[in-house]
Amino acid sequence: MLQVHSTESFGSLDGPGIRFIVFLKGCPLRCAYCHNPDTWATKEGEQWTVADVINRAERYRSYWGKDGGITVSGGEPMLQAEDVAELFEEAHRRGINTCIDTSAQPYCGSSVQERLFAATDTVLLDIKHIDSERHKQLTGQGNESILACARHLSDIGVPVWIRHVLVPGWTDDESSLRKLNAFLQTLHNIERIDVLPYHTMGLFKWQKLGLRYRLDGVEPPTVESVRCAEKILKEGIVYSHEKA
Repeated sequence: MLQVHSTESFGSLDGPGIRFIVFLKGCPLRCAYCHNPDTWATKEGEQWTVADVINRAERYRSYWGKDGGITVSGGEPMLQAEDVAELFEEAHRRGINTCIDTSAQPYCGSSVQERLFAATDTVLLDIKHIDSERHKQLTGQGNESILACARHLSDIGVPVWIRHVLVPGWTDDESSLRKLNAFLQTLHNIERIDVLPYHTMGLFKWQKLGLRYRLDGVEPPTVESVRCAEKILKEGIVYSHEKA
């Protein structure tokens, strides 16, 4: 049974084409800028079977086009790897494209996780900071398992979209961006790199939950700073579709 927080019927930014997005409950990270802190706890979500998700998703199949499908986000899908793998295997039997949006926490290379990756068409991989200590300050945990997962996905050839949230004063310094770019150049499976501007649209959820928002006063990045970050992160990257 999948612990589901909510769904979105017409997602256009979470994988190829139009997506049916399933947001799961539970996340081990505590990102300072999280816009869904209401997904952190593993309890209080709805329990859905694989059939529940597939049947709900297929109501919108006519809108997906040739590229769309199902994306599982969070929370953190890796916490429910076995159930998500079962969902994706059934999706593939029905000819449905599959994506996970993950921070690869926890990643341990287990057989269950391998089963999930085998049934995943694209991984949307969030790399929040290349420096482990800064990553820990930002999220509560280091980044070792995330980078290990990125290397493994490259080794086994699962396509990835790299995502990096640009937070002024936290993740936007040129030195860190260049170090992240150097790491990305070692991967062979990148289809796309997205720089996601920090925003405060989820701040009301923190307030509603009575949580202290550590980034109070931090403004979204400028268009210029986003473009600069994109230029740095994409420099020298050879995308998987460009390789012979």
